[in-house]
Amino acid sequence: MIAGADVDARTFLLPDLITFGAVFCGILAAPLLDTADPWAAAGQAIARAGCVAGALALFRTGYAWSRQTEGLGLGDVKLAAAIGAWLPLEAIPLCFGLATSGALVTVMLARLGGQAVMRTTKIPFGAFLCPALWVVFFADSVTR
Repeated sequence: MIAGADVDARTFLLPDLITFGAVFCGILAAPLLDTADPWAAAGQAIARAGCVAGALALFRTGYAWSRQTEGLGLGDVKLAAAIGAWLPLEAIPLCFGLATSGALVTVMLARLGGQAVMRTTKIPFGAFLCPALWVVFFADSVTR
């Protein structure tokens, strides 16, 4: 996730190696994290990955249709699949809320610092999603 955040912050791109690697590792880790029913855990991780990626893809398409411009990259959609693979269902909204809040605070601080922030200003959302996934995963592990 550190590499994903770094690359996205510098290039506004999330490499497939990072996003697909995170999805694959999340699906492989699911049975190890839930040894009571490993096959169900793997199936649930796959289902969550598909549903979260699908939801973000719909959001991406709706935004592009309504604004006539791309607002969210496909890398973010693939990263959403990783979020679904790694996090339990109840933690996924927290992850997106944390990432969105971090992005909002960053934009507010940039604006207060005198930088011009417009509707068209690009924000590397993956740079906020990656650490949010990491933080929420470990916070959830501690509380279980």
